[in-house]
Amino acid sequence: MAGGVESKAPAKAKVALIECPDYDGELVFSALRRGIDLLGGIARFARPGEKILLKPNFLTGAPPEKCVTTHPAVVKAMGELCQKNGARVSFGDSPGFGSARGAAAKSGVAAAAREIGMEPADFNTPVQVSFKDALIAKQLVLAKGALETDGLISLAKMKTHGFMRITGAIKNQFGCVPGIRKGEYHVKMPHTRHFASMLVDINRFLKPRLYVLDGITAMEGNGPGSGSPRKMKVLLLSSDPAALDAVFCRLIRLPAQYVPTMAPAAESGLGAIADQEIDICGDSLSRLACPDFKVLRQPAVSFDHSFPLYLKKWITPRPFIDGSLCENCGVCTEVCPLDPKAVKRRPGDRNPLPVFDYERCIRCYCCQEMCPSGAIAIKRPLLSRIIHR
Repeated sequence: MAGGVESKAPAKAKVALIECPDYDGELVFSALRRGIDLLGGIARFARPGEKILLKPNFLTGAPPEKCVTTHPAVVKAMGELCQKNGARVSFGDSPGFGSARGAAAKSGVAAAAREIGMEPADFNTPVQVSFKDALIAKQLVLAKGALETDGLISLAKMKTHGFMRITGAIKNQFGCVPGIRKGEYHVKMPHTRHFASMLVDINRFLKPRLYVLDGITAMEGNGPGSGSPRKMKVLLLSSDPAALDAVFCRLIRLPAQYVPTMAPAAESGLGAIADQEIDICGDSLSRLACPDFKVLRQPAVSFDHSFPLYLKKWITPRPFIDGSLCENCGVCTEVCPLDPKAVKRRPGDRNPLPVFDYERCIRCYCCQEMCPSGAIAIKRPLLSRIIHR
């Protein structure tokens, strides 16, 4: 424009979509390196002499073929890439149930880490931090290991999630909250929007440099712990977690607005979610898309303690137990964050299986996430199915 300054269009968020057919170590290493090169090269994320933390998803101890955790081949390859550029690399996560050491061992990550001399970080010691610019969580309790690092690289697993619809780049950092303190956040923030905003706050505070989503084999259906493996053959990489999760949604044809973290992520400046704001590089999204991916295709229903109980009963999805699968292990009662519990065995009851008190249940689905036998699923009430066909 004559006499003026030509304005430049804002830069788009870049997401690398890389096809990777299986977990062969060399294939995974090559695919990750290609994706990182498309984003500017490894030196952008891990520099010589720096202490870099890899944060996989451990959820709970499970072998890699169950697709509950980030595959050890992805963790090892990412560690090698950082090491080759001179960084000192550790790994860590806090599972929702059980010990971090046990989850690392059962997932195969501990053995893969030993092969390249990668040590576990301290994800047991809680540290309280202040975040004055938070949307909602002005005080956070995070693992010591997540704070004592020069840079964090998030290695998430592509899975469905009853509460947040998907667990991807943004949700993965909830594992930086140590152990049972995760349940405290559910109790304090039962409203879906508030909980999603807290997840966004954790990402804004920790500022991971790079987000990687392991979708070589994903989990569909009753995720994040009891779903079915689904070959997706993809790795997603980005420095923008919202954009990465938005591309995940596009791959499975899930409207991004159904994922509660998307709106607070965009509003807080964490990242981009609109298609026109995202540049997908690498391989073809249309060719790798999976439109029949089994995921709950309805908006999340938000409620808090003031939400009318009669509406909650008829609208909000609720956990239920399949008695033919339940092993009566008591994990669901143990992980329920409420006191008194919303799921428990009643003294003197002839039914040996746990029973839900749905008027107390806050629909956090911790019981469904952690059930080791896959006996708990999420049931949509009739009215909800009619409204969201």
